[in-house]
Amino acid sequence: MGPYKDKLEDIKKLIGRLQNEAPQQITAFHAFMEAVEKPGAMDRRAKELVNVALAVAAQCEWCIALHVKGALDAGADRAEVIDAAMQAVLMHGGPALMYMTPVEEALDEFSS
Repeated sequence: MGPYKDKLEDIKKLIGRLQNEAPQQITAFHAFMEAVEKPGAMDRRAKELVNVALAVAAQCEWCIALHVKGALDAGADRAEVIDAAMQAVLMHGGPALMYMTPVEEALDEFSS
């Protein structure tokens, strides 16, 4: 497994632990997440591309892994993911630019 697939495993492990340690909160968060991620004015692909940009702006490599994979799974291509991530760079500047590294690495890992 590569580092970004490992990050997805980290997320699964964390959620599993939290389901035991804080079941009410994690259940509520999960329900909220499902409600927000349902297609509405934007389809799943568009929402995942927004999430890629937000993950870069938040400088969260676990979020980058989750949402790059989600965007690819929803039908986005490499160019769209890069374009979405660059929107974060525009709004967040140099620190966000450095998080293009994990975006590129996650794209390479999940595309192979």
